[in-house]
Amino acid sequence: MLNKVVLLAIPGVAPFEFGVVCEVFGVDRRDSGGPAFDFTIATADPGPVRTTLGFDMHIPTGLDVAADADLVAVPAHDVDDIDERYLEVIRQAEARGAWVLSVCSGAFALAQAGILDGRAATTHWMYTDRLAADFPKTRVDPDVLFVQDGRVVTSAGTAAGIDAALHIVRLEHGAVAANVIARRMVVPPQRDGGQSQYIETPVQECASDSFAQVSQWMLDNMAADLSIDQLARKALMSSRTFARRFRAEMGTTPAAWLNRQRIIRAQQFLERTDTGLETIAQDTGFGTAAVMRHHFLKVLQTTPTAYRRAFGLRETA
Repeated sequence: MLNKVVLLAIPGVAPFEFGVVCEVFGVDRRDSGGPAFDFTIATADPGPVRTTLGFDMHIPTGLDVAADADLVAVPAHDVDDIDERYLEVIRQAEARGAWVLSVCSGAFALAQAGILDGRAATTHWMYTDRLAADFPKTRVDPDVLFVQDGRVVTSAGTAAGIDAALHIVRLEHGAVAANVIARRMVVPPQRDGGQSQYIETPVQECASDSFAQVSQWMLDNMAADLSIDQLARKALMSSRTFARRFRAEMGTTPAAWLNRQRIIRAQQFLERTDTGLETIAQDTGFGTAAVMRHHFLKVLQTTPTAYRRAFGLRETA
């Protein structure tokens, strides 16, 4: 069972992500019926460790303490020039079957240590492209809050580290323990969806005037049942030419592009209005709330209701 947890304080550490691991694993919850972990913070050179906000933390413990840790956690940090001593701690933890957890850009340390080769992983959506490019042997999933592959868990940005940490607690100590920690932190024990719902996705710009005009017409008429033939006529092309050139220009098919814009429009309605789901579905071209829900689950990994609950307007007194 998970008991000993060591958090690595790498120079350039991000305080919030560092604090997330401290809050989940570093607080004794036994008075509330929760767990207590043997929790230690370690660094390669004991003493002051600089944070991304410019202040130092004094860390008195060296890396030797991690030799028998059940979990080694790596918070977000500056991703360049990571000291080899941290990478070796990560490699040894993975090799002996301990849990390894990264929060946000902490995934880069795991990748540099080589333990993400052949594994699925994630990081903050701002860094997923870089992680995939720098470490092509890693299968980067940009749409999830966290990924577990074996006993290696990587999380997306910032608060997603809470989700990943609670996931490990739930596996090792059960749902009750995870719920106690979540209740004390005033967060949900499990969140719906993936990080794609938090990414602002703008309408893609078009390089050619013909597709700029037709794409704008699609946006203005998205409530209608738009066919390839109809769109091709608007662009003064054959259906086959239109489909081929649209994909080359926009990077996706007309149907997929329109579907994504419908989701974006529906997100805006859910965020800014109290309009009913059936009306939103009709106004955005999904037709029914059930169809809209299907597409939300497929693309955003959450439901319209859950999305509105997370991002919608709140009544004020």
